[in-house]
Amino acid sequence: MVSRNNRPTPRVSSRQRGPQVDIPRGSARSSRSYGRPTQRFGAQGGYGSAQPRVSTVKVGSLAQGMRDERVHRTYRAHMAKAIVLLCLVAVLAATCFGVYWSSLFSIKQLTVSGVEHLTSEEMTQLANVPSDTTLLRVDTGAVKSGVMRDAWVADVDVQRVFPDTLNLNVTERKIGATVEVSVDEGQSLQTWAISEDGIWLCMIPEEGTEAASKISPKIYEDKANVLSIKDVAYGVKPEVGSQCSDESIINALEIVTGLTTELKDQVKTVSATSAENTTITLDSNVQIAFGSADDIRDKERVCLQIMADNPGTVSYINVRVVASPTWRTA
Repeated sequence: MVSRNNRPTPRVSSRQRGPQVDIPRGSARSSRSYGRPTQRFGAQGGYGSAQPRVSTVKVGSLAQGMRDERVHRTYRAHMAKAIVLLCLVAVLAATCFGVYWSSLFSIKQLTVSGVEHLTSEEMTQLANVPSDTTLLRVDTGAVKSGVMRDAWVADVDVQRVFPDTLNLNVTERKIGATVEVSVDEGQSLQTWAISEDGIWLCMIPEEGTEAASKISPKIYEDKANVLSIKDVAYGVKPEVGSQCSDESIINALEIVTGLTTELKDQVKTVSATSAENTTITLDSNVQIAFGSADDIRDKERVCLQIMADNPGTVSYINVRVVASPTWRTA
C-alpha cells in the first residue's frame, strides 16, 4: 500500500511537456506568471514569427506636418495663379501697345458744340489737331490750350467719341456791352465787344464790309441787343483777350449788367467819361446821372419812382447820391 505522500510522480514525455523554461534562481515570481513559460526572442525571433517594431510619434508633430503640407500646397497654388496672371498682363500690355501705335481710331472728323460766335474754320485752326493722330494718342491738353487762346472761349471740354470723332464742347463768354473807342487821335471810332467779366472779345467791323463777312453773324445780333458804352476817354487801347483796365468802362459795365428792373429795358446808351460822371440815356431821352455802380438797386428804385410820380415830364434825374436825389422836368 502506497501512502498519498509517497505516490509516484508520473513521467511526462518531451512532447507533452512543451518547451523548457529556465528561471533564474532568486528571481521573484508573481502569482500571475507562476508556472507559465516565458518565451525568448532571438535576433530572428525566438519562438514563432518576429513581432513588428512600433515607433511612437507625438500628436503635435503630426499636426505640424499636416499644416506645413497645407501651406506648401497653398503657396504652389498661389504661385501658379500669379504666373498665369502675369502672362495675361503681358499679353494685354502687348496688345494695348500695338493698338496705341496703330492707325486704329484715327480722327476723321472734328465736331464743335456750344459755339455761336466762332466759325468752324476758326475752331479748326485753334484746335490744330495733327492729321496723323488718333483718339488714343491725341494730346487733349494741347488741343484745349489752343482753343482757349480765343477770347470768346471761357472753357472747353475735349471729348473723344469713338471710333473716329473728336468733339469740342465749348463754353463761350457773353457780350456784356459794346464800347466805342477813339482811334487815330480821336478822328474815328471803333466798336468793340466786351464780355460781362470785362474781357475784350473782338473789334466789330462795319456791316457789309469784307471783314464783317469773316466773323459770325451772331456777333451782330448781340450788338443790337446789348447796351452801348460811349464817350470813353481817348487813350483806351483794347487788346483781344485782355482784361479791361479802364475804370470808367468797368464802372459802366457793372451798371449795365447790374440793372435788373424795367429800367434796364429803357436804357439806350451809357456815357462813361469817368466813373463819377457815368450817365444813362433812356429811350425817352431822359438822362440819369447814375455815378458809381454802388447801390444799383436803390438807384433803380428811386429813378422809377420819380418817373412814376411825374409821368412824361421828367427830363433829368441825378441819383449820384441816392439818399438825396434831384430831378428836372421839361
